[in-house]
Amino acid sequence: MYNYRKVTDDLYWVGGDDHRLSLFENIHPIYHGVSYNAYLLMDEKTVLVDTADWSVGRQFLDNVEGVLGDRGLDFLLINHVEPDHAASIPEILLRWPNVKIITTEKAAMILRQFGFNIRPEQVDEVTEGDSRCFGKHTIAFVKAPMVHWPEAMVSFDTTNGVLFSADAFGSFRALDGKLFADEVEFDKEWLDDARRYYTNIVGKYGPQVLQVLKKASTLPIKYICPLHGPVWRKDIPYILDKYMHWASYEPEEKGIMIVYASMYGNTEAAAEVLARKLCEKGITKTRLYDVSSTHMSYLISDLFKYSHLVLASVTYNLGIFPPMHNFLMDLKALNLQKRTCAIVENGSWAPNSGNLMKAELEEMKHMDILDDEVSITSSYRENNESDMDALVDALVASFNKK
Repeated sequence: MYNYRKVTDDLYWVGGDDHRLSLFENIHPIYHGVSYNAYLLMDEKTVLVDTADWSVGRQFLDNVEGVLGDRGLDFLLINHVEPDHAASIPEILLRWPNVKIITTEKAAMILRQFGFNIRPEQVDEVTEGDSRCFGKHTIAFVKAPMVHWPEAMVSFDTTNGVLFSADAFGSFRALDGKLFADEVEFDKEWLDDARRYYTNIVGKYGPQVLQVLKKASTLPIKYICPLHGPVWRKDIPYILDKYMHWASYEPEEKGIMIVYASMYGNTEAAAEVLARKLCEKGITKTRLYDVSSTHMSYLISDLFKYSHLVLASVTYNLGIFPPMHNFLMDLKALNLQKRTCAIVENGSWAPNSGNLMKAELEEMKHMDILDDEVSITSSYRENNESDMDALVDALVASFNKK
């Protein structure tokens, strides 16, 4: 049974929702599911834009057949070949063996690496600046390497201003019947999922995203059709602004994240004292996280949002507590930068985590590390008060700086 939706008069969403998958890419929790988007253009020639993960393959194929009716499929336009978007390609080739594939040279190579039986004469390889006309509609192609795979491109329908943006502008969360961003309270319901999707999936490649955004700024975009999440037809400057912040690693807003690593609760207690003292100074935009019990994707997402980070860690085997060390490795891997950081360490006989965390932060770009630190031996006591107050004052001064 088909379950498609119309995007424009002759463009249809033919994707599907997955509520069964618990981990996206087998790593990121998706408690609200995820959508796999594909689009079908019904012009003089029919054009399918990308396919879908096999988990929604049956629904996707029903949707394609439902829109096509008694027409055949002339073209398959592939912007991105990651398996969650390419898994249904073999079934498309079985049902419409004469379909012509439009994609990049590198995409065709990777598809063959995945074992897809694609004949060379079946592929129309395109590159930056190329375009193809399908009747009323002409689609131009723009390279988008490393957003977030090297073969990726985006496609722009010059006729009606539709940008098929591949994984850019995507989001976790199933659509559940809704299609457009203006059909939901995006800022309240979807923004956190969109940020977590971008920061963890694409976040490492900020410079490449900025290049694509620069190209997009020259296009008269009226719709953004991503491969996950809702379609944008209104308030497009809103989502472009969010992407500019994320891609340039500029915080969305001022806020202080306190991420602590505690074995028996003593470092946690110190983090709670810090949060309380900040609130007493009027800094209430604070978030407190246990690094051992919070999935890394949520920590990464909020750090792309907020301006300040406090790391509080116990010393473990003369090193950084392993979950905290993993967090720092993820920050470095995702190229996080331009944050103000502070350090609280704990250790019963050889506190050393502070110097080690500072060394990791110093290897990252444009990180402002405050000189005021707090070093605790076993548990927070009265002798730590003056150092904690000095750290709070330094954070407040940095927070209030224009």
